[in-house]
Amino acid sequence: MLGSMSAFTINDAFMKALSDELSVHQAVLIRSVVVIILLAGLAKAQGAFRVEIARGDRGLMLFRTLAEVGAAFFFITALFNMPIANVTAIIQALPLTVTLAGAVFLGEAVGWRRISAIIVGLIGVLLIVRPGGDGFTIYSVYALLAVVCVTLRDLAARKMTRSVPTIRVALHAVIGVALFMAALSIGRDWAPVSQKAGLQLAGASFFVIGGYIFSVATMRVGEIGFVAPFRYSSLLVALILGYLIFGDWPDTLMLIGSAIIVAAGLFTFYRTSKLKT
Repeated sequence: MLGSMSAFTINDAFMKALSDELSVHQAVLIRSVVVIILLAGLAKAQGAFRVEIARGDRGLMLFRTLAEVGAAFFFITALFNMPIANVTAIIQALPLTVTLAGAVFLGEAVGWRRISAIIVGLIGVLLIVRPGGDGFTIYSVYALLAVVCVTLRDLAARKMTRSVPTIRVALHAVIGVALFMAALSIGRDWAPVSQKAGLQLAGASFFVIGGYIFSVATMRVGEIGFVAPFRYSSLLVALILGYLIFGDWPDTLMLIGSAIIVAAGLFTFYRTSKLKT
């Protein structure tokens, strides 16, 4: 899980570095094409294309793909225009929003302790976003919309049957993102891809695949209650990369908000694992 979160965050750093030369749609489209080729090869090697997908799962896969498209657009756009640590910190609210959405839409049992932790965690998000403050921009809203989209994506994944190959789900999502970015590219000029940008795109593609592989391996072998809290390591990696590469360091309120989100998330993980034992 540490490897997965580090890989995903390094991918984010590569993508953010591209913002000096390439637009969101161009950078994501090129990366998506590379990832599609790699994922398709892995899916074929695993025999994932031979699995018949049930009609109900097809609808859920389509819904999940649409949510993935929204998440990719909002997250990368926010990443291009905000410090990487700020965007990563907001995304750390996902375990809380997924737990809340599971209770609201799927009828999952969530006690008052976890509800209280979720409320506290969302207060931490407000400390980072600070609606009405000087640092509040449309890209802060984009980061929040990315959280909403990923929450919906994960809810759809929960409803799918276990027979659906994970790599097929991921491949469909990347294809959906590529098609959306291709549509955004119509009528827009493309910037020439320099050697530097090409290496950054290669790095982003490599690490996003690595993050995916590590994540799947962890979920299949590790005990969820133990490994899930290690997701928060991405925030530490984002803080380090943001400072070393982009010269960004969060202010005190952002650090306090991040600490609140992590603490609330860890408590939620603890309560969930305790109730399952």
